[in-house]
Amino acid sequence: MSFLSELKSRASALQGLQSGALHDFAVNGKACEVACRMAVVYLQDLCAQLNVIRPPAAGAYSLDGKAPFPDLVQLNFRCDARRKMLRNAEVCDYIAMGWDLRPATGAVATHSVSVNFPPDLERVTQRLSFGHVPHERKEQRHPESNKLLAYVFDYQTEARAFITLTPDHDTGAMAFRISNVDGFGILNTRYPAAQVTSALMDELAKKLVGQASRFG
Repeated sequence: MSFLSELKSRASALQGLQSGALHDFAVNGKACEVACRMAVVYLQDLCAQLNVIRPPAAGAYSLDGKAPFPDLVQLNFRCDARRKMLRNAEVCDYIAMGWDLRPATGAVATHSVSVNFPPDLERVTQRLSFGHVPHERKEQRHPESNKLLAYVFDYQTEARAFITLTPDHDTGAMAFRISNVDGFGILNTRYPAAQVTSALMDELAKKLVGQASRFG
């Protein structure tokens, strides 16, 4: 075989691999788009129902693990979907659902929490950030030495929660980011797009309202 023939053989093999990869991308991308279309319709309908029901928030919410928030209800559900261009085609970029967590009494109060150890400070600041909790941070110092004794956070007893679905069109997977459901914190998980069906979304909805769920 001549050297040119060898190069032609290598080029042909590479073209075959590239064609196969493009086919896989197309299949995976189509699976993601099907899942996204279903998920948007499901979540929009879910928001409409939950805005009427106003379910109580499941789990316990606390910044420091000691002082709990009052009983919270979930309300003002909304859903949005954004699109982007990928390989000259318009596809789903992400789907976001957000809602408010408010005291069941309807009255938002101001509470305080004090921390003086780095792990506690990190935990409290993370939860304030995760929950979009309105707050003010102050320093508590010794009146004579001016030594820093603790950080004091005055916070409002309200927060927000989120669900974000992000498709990976190349691998055919859907990433779920669940924020502040069943307490402050974030759950990240992935499912093959073909598994993102109304049955899986039902499990997600059950988790949101505090029922037994297989989601995640």
